[in-house]
Amino acid sequence: MTTSRSLPKLPSFILGLMILIVSGCSAASSTAQVSDLNLPDFVRDAPPAVKEAYQYAALHPDELAKYPCYCGCGKMGHTSNRSCYIKDIAADGRITFDNHAAGCGICVDITKDVMRLKNEGQSSKQIRAYIDAQYSSFGPSTNTLLPQD
Repeated sequence: MTTSRSLPKLPSFILGLMILIVSGCSAASSTAQVSDLNLPDFVRDAPPAVKEAYQYAALHPDELAKYPCYCGCGKMGHTSNRSCYIKDIAADGRITFDNHAAGCGICVDITKDVMRLKNEGQSSKQIRAYIDAQYSSFGPSTNTLLPQD
């Protein structure tokens, strides 16, 4: 009798196992999409917050171009937070990455704030005001034009 009672639980166990397998597959495919960005080794070996910031920069370069960086990197020729991650985007879409943000917490923090505020539905002007208010005490900003939207 105990055997017949455990049989109905077996399909639930199998169903649970299948859900775990399917979840694992979807995680693997999102990882594959991220690797399609051809992130350099210095990003792949970086902490998760840095990887996420570089991925965002690669997927949203025009958005990060709207916000200054306050780490002092304007002296290096950077013009926005985007410059901390991306040196150039070729006509065919290939990105040449800058390693600066991989070692700069201010750059990454600004990007993480942009990501969070965009997800909350803030406009670019609102985000710019927030970034300026939060980070202006850290140092001179890059020479970044104000966003139009």
